[in-house]
Amino acid sequence: MTSVLPPQKESTSGTYTFSSRPRALPNRSKYRDPVAELQEEPTQYGNIMYDRRVIRGNTYAQHILPVSAQPDPIEIQRQQEVRRRAAAKKRAKDQLRPRTPEPVEGRKHIDVQTELYLEELSDRIVETDVECQTDAFLDKPPTPLFVPAKTGRDAVTQIEEGELFDFDIEVKPVLEVFIGKTIEQALLEVMEEEELANLRGQQRAFEELRNAELAEVQRLEEQERRHREEKERRMREQREVLRLEKETAEKIAARVFAKHYLADLIPSIYSNLRDNGYFYDPVERGQFLPWTDRAQPPCLAAGPRLWSMKAQPCCGPCPPLGGA
Repeated sequence: MTSVLPPQKESTSGTYTFSSRPRALPNRSKYRDPVAELQEEPTQYGNIMYDRRVIRGNTYAQHILPVSAQPDPIEIQRQQEVRRRAAAKKRAKDQLRPRTPEPVEGRKHIDVQTELYLEELSDRIVETDVECQTDAFLDKPPTPLFVPAKTGRDAVTQIEEGELFDFDIEVKPVLEVFIGKTIEQALLEVMEEEELANLRGQQRAFEELRNAELAEVQRLEEQERRHREEKERRMREQREVLRLEKETAEKIAARVFAKHYLADLIPSIYSNLRDNGYFYDPVERGQFLPWTDRAQPPCLAAGPRLWSMKAQPCCGPCPPLGGA
């Protein structure tokens, strides 16, 4: 019996929502339907490698429709017709198949074993422990040396003493070659040592000559450096002397030019100032009155007493105009 879930309100606070409403799974049969298998026509394959149940083959060969492609309505109608016919055949076979009569009131049908040998049904599988002992591992024996099989026939030859060669006679040319090569090698080594000694002597002489030339070159370079510095110093001194002479000549020329220029400038300036009234005679302009005020006697300093000078004589003689 399937249960119906009550409608659930969508959670606005959660982050997960169902794309479709949850529903209970339908009851499926535990075993395959033999009627549907009989209706399908088995395909006979000559080669098992072409059976789709064994090998699917290359995935590029599969015809997969895109997601956006629309199914063929004729194909859908044909599949629905095939399913309808299969369901009609199944119903007809169910009706024609003999059935067990219904149990009487108070009883019920149960499944019993009808096989010849009965089997105890149990949820737990019977387990049995069996043990066995293996032999201990032995060390591998050493591998024998490979000896190739002997082929051919053995032969023996008897050689008497002095039959083949005499050692003292035969060894003489060999010794001569050895001794000659040894002496030749010794002479070559001695000549090489003498040549190396000569080369060392020449190298020492060359180094002495080179050191002397390097010392002479250094002396000449130092002398050239001193000459160059002395030349540069004298050139700087000469340039300084020329600069001073040029400055002196410019000063003398400027002084002479200024003297000639000012010789006529001062009289003209004085005449202009005199014409403009800057130079004048103070006696002509009445500038002697302040001096007169300063040189007057004390008795004439007070203004109100000037009126009484007629009534009484002066207190003493007036000082001279020169202020002496």
